[in-house]
Amino acid sequence: MQTTESINEQYRDAWSRFATGVTVITTIEPGGTVHGMTASSVASVSLNPPLILVVVGHERQSHGQIEKTGRFGLSILDSNQTGIAKHFATPPETRGRTDPLHIANLAEALPTTPVIAGAIAAMGCRVTAAHQAGDHTVFIGEVEAIRVGDGEPLVWFQRQFGGFTDRNAG
Repeated sequence: MQTTESINEQYRDAWSRFATGVTVITTIEPGGTVHGMTASSVASVSLNPPLILVVVGHERQSHGQIEKTGRFGLSILDSNQTGIAKHFATPPETRGRTDPLHIANLAEALPTTPVIAGAIAAMGCRVTAAHQAGDHTVFIGEVEAIRVGDGEPLVWFQRQFGGFTDRNAG
């Protein structure tokens, strides 16, 4: 029988083989500063109404901010935004300031919904449900604003960033 430690390490290793797009979940701190975290645990839930889910660890600062504000932005990163993904994957206490040029707002009519400028898609969401799942919370958000742009997705595979290659092209 495998030990819990062995299963946990193999679990992480198994999921590293699941190629995913790279996103940044953004919120606003009480003083108005933008806070964010790089995430791959996101998904579309429903078309009507438009719902998405994001999964956030209880220990992450984003978790508390999403609970307090009831809002979050989700940005799907472009393949040239590896630096932004790494910035928001670094713990907030060591990452340094976020360049304001990397932040945009989706809609003037909504409460402040920060997103990543230049992302290939961005959504502003209002939390409609939160479900505890182990050491994480699954936040369901209704999309209230959306912007879709052009570009190629940034991909996360085997614990590294990369791009998408169509092997059938040519």
